Amino acid sequence: MNIHDVKMLIEEGEGFELEFKRKVSSPEKIAKTISAFANTNGGILLFGVDDDGSLVGVESEKSEVDLIRQASEFYCNPSIPVTIKFVPYNHKDIIVASVKESGVKPHYLVNHGEEEKVFIRVNDNTVLASREVIKVLRDETSEKSLMLTIGENEKRLFAYFEEQERITVKEFSVLINVSLRRASRILTTLVRAGVIRIHTLEKNDYFTLASPAEVSSRNRTTRSRTPQQR
Repeated sequence: MNIHDVKMLIEEGEGFELEFKRKVSSPEKIAKTISAFANTNGGILLFGVDDDGSLVGVESEKSEVDLIRQASEFYCNPSIPVTIKFVPYNHKDIIVASVKESGVKPHYLVNHGEEEKVFIRVNDNTVLASREVIKVLRDETSEKSLMLTIGENEKRLFAYFEEQERITVKEFSVLINVSLRRASRILTTLVRAGVIRIHTLEKNDYFTLASPAEVSSRNRTTRSRTPQQR
């Protein structure tokens, strides 16, 4: 990667898989973004780039890299591999830190003295994951087989979707008169089965019915992962 490649990335602007940092302010803050990238689709952190896309470079790449390593190894649980490259610019460096989507989700942010939290990327923001999203992330890498039963609660949900486009956990719990925890469990099971989708906003989540194409794609993936019966 050279400075031309960096400028091409900057032209795209900050987004779902790209974030600019003038410098490494603290390992905790960097770990928050690193873990969010790993929990979602992966991404790139550019250090030495201002919020407006201006190239400023970093003075001491060694101290910056030490903080990045500290963030990924000691403030993320499990730790997250980060690929680091240096691009010279005006006698300084632009640091390109790449994070791949993880296969062992979810990754927690370790904030010593506080409860560990899970973060994900939503558009160009790093946001706190809900209990439902954490369950979905955990199920993505689970080897457990899925037992899906369509009962009265699920039928009422599908009937609801015939009239409304979206539903929240709270609305679903009221609809079928069960606890929030049980409503959450039913919805996340349906997400894992590919029947419905979960959408994350900055403050809450909602669920929608999956499109026929998404259901078909999920069924093909499930069949390819299911051992053939003898």
